[in-house]
Amino acid sequence: MNKITIIMYHYVRDLKKSKFPKIKGLDLKNFQSQLNYLQKHYNIISPEKLINAIEKKLTIPDNSALLTFDDAYADHFFNVFPILKKLNLSGCFFPPVKCVLQEKVLDVNKIHFILASVNDVEALIKKIFKSLNKYRYEYNLESNDFYWEKCAKPNRYDNANIKFIKNILQRDIDEKLRKIITDELFSEFVCDDEKIFASELYMNYEQILQLHNNGMYIGGHGFDHYHLDSISFSEQKNEIDLTVNFLDDIGTNINNWIMCYPYGDYNASLLDLLKIKKCLLGFTTKIDIANLNKDNLLTLPRLDTNDLPKIENSKISSWTKKIV
Repeated sequence: MNKITIIMYHYVRDLKKSKFPKIKGLDLKNFQSQLNYLQKHYNIISPEKLINAIEKKLTIPDNSALLTFDDAYADHFFNVFPILKKLNLSGCFFPPVKCVLQEKVLDVNKIHFILASVNDVEALIKKIFKSLNKYRYEYNLESNDFYWEKCAKPNRYDNANIKFIKNILQRDIDEKLRKIITDELFSEFVCDDEKIFASELYMNYEQILQLHNNGMYIGGHGFDHYHLDSISFSEQKNEIDLTVNFLDDIGTNINNWIMCYPYGDYNASLLDLLKIKKCLLGFTTKIDIANLNKDNLLTLPRLDTNDLPKIENSKISSWTKKIV
C-alpha cells in the first residue's frame, strides 16, 4: 500500500535538568528508547529516499517510518543530532526562519514557557481577562465570556484552561494585541531579555547548516510561524518566498522540497502556491499513517511522539499493528 509512518517531535531534552522541567517535551532517555522501539518494528528511511521514491514512482520499504523535528530547537542540535548520527539515521528538520536569523522568540514558544513557569493557571487566566478589560475599547473586543466560550475548547493535548490561553494568545484576538499581552506575560514570568532566551532556545544558522552538511534534511516551516490558513494570499506568498530563499541558501533542493505547516494549518490557496513553488510534500498535524497512493502528497498526516511507545520493549502499539 506504500504507507509511511511520519513521526513528529518538538522539545527533546533531559527534563529533570532543564530550567523548565514542566515544559511539554520528550525526555531524552525516552527519545533514545523510542528510537530503539522504532528500529525494532520499522524501517526508518531518509527524506531523500522518500523523495526519490515519489519522483520515480517507486515503492518504499514495508513498515517505513520518517522522523520529523519541528521548530529548530537547540535540543535538536545538541540532543537529537548526535544520536541520529551515531545510529546512521537521517531526519527532517523544519526551522521557522525568523527565530534562526533574527533571534526572536516565537509567540507560540513564549506561551509554552509562560505555561511552564506558572503554577496557578487560573490566576494566569485572570491576568489575561484583566488585559482584555484594559484594551477592550481600543481594540473593539468582545466580552470575556465570549472569548472563553470561543477559545476554551479542550483537545487531546490540552484541557479547557490551557486551550483558552493558547487560542486567545495565538489567533483569536488582534495580532498586535496578542503580542502585547504575550510579551508582558513572558517578561513577567520567564525572561526580560528575548535575544538571550532565543539564542539558548533555537539553533543558529551555522548549526542548521551543519545538520544539512551531515545528511539531515532541512525543510520549510514558514518565516513567522503563522497559522498559514489565517493570513492573506499575499502574506502566504511572502511566507513561502522567504522560506524557499532560506532553504536554497542552506542547500536544500528547492525543486522538490518538503513543507511542514505550523500548527498543521493550510488552505486551498496555500496548496496552490506550494505547487507553483515546486513543493513535493506537505506535512500536517492530522493523526494517521500516510498512504502515498491515496493521500494528497501536500497534506500528509503524522503521528506525535506520544502516539508511540517510549519504552523499547513495550508491547506493539495499535498504530504499529496497522502497518505490520
